[in-house]
Amino acid sequence: MNLPFLANLLDLGLIPPLFFYLVIGVLGAIIGSFLNVVIHRLPQEQSVVFPSSRCPECSSLIAFYDNVPVLSYLLLRGRCRSCSTPISLRYPAVEVLTALLFVAVFWHEGLTAALAFDLIFIAAIIALIFIDATNWILPDAITLPGVAFAIVARLVIPYINVDSHFDDLPSLTANLLAEWPIWAASLFGALLGAFVGGGFLWLTGWTWEKLRNVEAMGLGDVKMMLMVGAYLGWRLTILTIFLAVLSGSIAGVVLMIVNRERNLQQLLPFGIFLGLGSIVSLLYGARLVDWYVGQF
Repeated sequence: MNLPFLANLLDLGLIPPLFFYLVIGVLGAIIGSFLNVVIHRLPQEQSVVFPSSRCPECSSLIAFYDNVPVLSYLLLRGRCRSCSTPISLRYPAVEVLTALLFVAVFWHEGLTAALAFDLIFIAAIIALIFIDATNWILPDAITLPGVAFAIVARLVIPYINVDSHFDDLPSLTANLLAEWPIWAASLFGALLGAFVGGGFLWLTGWTWEKLRNVEAMGLGDVKMMLMVGAYLGWRLTILTIFLAVLSGSIAGVVLMIVNRERNLQQLLPFGIFLGLGSIVSLLYGARLVDWYVGQF
């Protein structure tokens, strides 16, 4: 075998960038199809693995050729092959959204060792957003393993990624924790981010409940921000909460005007906006924070 030719084949620089975007996009659509199962079954405390996918109306098994992300929905014209019951638009929407976000993360991150971690984080956030939107819960089955995943990522990524991946790590290692090993500094950043995210929401909810005798923040939101804070670090966690409050307030005011409803808490699950804020923070947070700090 021609070894130089084999070496050229293994040179990723020779592969057109469009190929990687297509692969990541297809992977995102496939993961989105699985997320649909998670979104549907997890709130009902059902296994996300067994049994095989079925039509919720007629219980007919869904054949593999009817389970191709997005394409099957279009070919079936949005209806079950067996009973013609309309298929929720949420299914292709989740698949398309996951594909687009996977491509966006790849565009932001590039083909690095940390890419897989970011994609897993994004997938978990998408599942939480849609589950909270439809069921008003943020399942422990995602948030608690998500905290453990974030801690593992904070320990592993600094050793496998050439450039600093976490927004808070350069400032920590340059100042406060300059003498600490990189894994310890990264773990400290994870714990600090979790404390800032989960602690702030818990304190806000506790204070509001004491002052108004009304529950303002569920523990699901707190656990979600423990996960987000541990992964993104304290700076991007603060940005996430700010963006969530801002976007949630705007959406809430619009809904109150449309529905003539004054009780904002009963209109919107906050996990949706925490999820959107964390996605924006992952992709653009470092630039937004640096721009804001630069104003002073």
